[in-house]
Amino acid sequence: MSDIGLSNLAAETHPALAAWLAGTGLPTARVAAATPAPRDAIRILHITERSHARHRDILVDLAEGTPVFTAAADGQPATVRFGFEDMAFGHALIAELVRPAERPACGEPESAAFLAMAARIAVADATALLLGETGTGKEGLARFIHASSPRAARPFVAVNCAALPETMLEAMLFGHQKGSFTGAAGASEGLFRAADGGTLLLDEVAELPLALQAKLLRALQEREVLPVGATKSISVDVRVIAAANRDLATEVAQGRFRADLYWRLNVMPLQLKPLGARRLDIRALVATLMLRHARPGEAFPWPTAAALDRLMAHDWPGNVRELENVIQRAMLLRSGERIEAEDLAIDAALLPRPAAETATTAHAPIRLAEAARSSEARAIQDALTATGGHRVRAAERLGISERTLRYRLASLRAAA
Repeated sequence: MSDIGLSNLAAETHPALAAWLAGTGLPTARVAAATPAPRDAIRILHITERSHARHRDILVDLAEGTPVFTAAADGQPATVRFGFEDMAFGHALIAELVRPAERPACGEPESAAFLAMAARIAVADATALLLGETGTGKEGLARFIHASSPRAARPFVAVNCAALPETMLEAMLFGHQKGSFTGAAGASEGLFRAADGGTLLLDEVAELPLALQAKLLRALQEREVLPVGATKSISVDVRVIAAANRDLATEVAQGRFRADLYWRLNVMPLQLKPLGARRLDIRALVATLMLRHARPGEAFPWPTAAALDRLMAHDWPGNVRELENVIQRAMLLRSGERIEAEDLAIDAALLPRPAAETATTAHAPIRLAEAARSSEARAIQDALTATGGHRVRAAERLGISERTLRYRLASLRAAA
């Protein structure tokens, strides 16, 4: 991680900033603005120290009134100005500007401690297993582990096991020989060999068919792969990170996942919490999403404190993906210069009902929308039962994509 410098004047005018950054795992060191800084260093300077700033630095100012963020451009540093009311988001925005690109967004000490543990795991070469709901950031965490490991300079290859046809999975993972099957006009090295020396992420590993699980187990144990159509195995040097949004222990108990493969993958398990259980991360995530989707040349639509309160009160059954959708809509469709609470198009059906409302409507007639949700839930449950819980096949039976099925399941869980 590059050093983060904080000038004496910036620290004096923002007395809570250093502690806030340290709490999110981004410690700072006091620097003199006029002293030349190391090439890779990022510094936070006061607005009056512009003459000493470089393109990578950030100029900050504490002033009441309309908050302002100006992105770095044309060799000029970024500028952040805010007052007391907007300080929480201001600190989150500064943190996102100084955060290393490979480090996931973080807004609370507990999440910072989780990332620190992931960084320690990264140093070892053991297989890691990332568990968590869809949209909680498993691939981002896998990239962070890779970037924090001795393999950082080598390839990082990610494959979603649920997104590939079963008939192609073996060839995609282990490679194939020319003519080994219909359509194999040439040979392919496969993803294991593409990641040689680096890291291979097997996302949605629970979706692998049992026959392929046995071959994956052998590849992990023997550190070699046998391409389709080949007679000789090929050695590979790959660190595997597996990810799943289902409890693999339950999958083993129900006969859908091999116990020996589970124990081979479960060397370094990391459980990602849903977004609703880490609400202090929401400001940091909003900041990074807004920076990602901000249009060059347009004014940055700073969210109000009320808007942030509403975002932090929502349960986020769709996790970060749902949050990103809400932020994108608000940035495009807001009615004023700032994002207000009423600009947040959060689906009311996904919001938790107040207890009083639940009590008064317990014996109310069933509404059409409720009947539709009930029918949808039955259809989804029937499809999952018919396919033994296999979500890809269930989605095919329902005529929807596997991703849409995941969102529907999340919505139904939230409404339950």
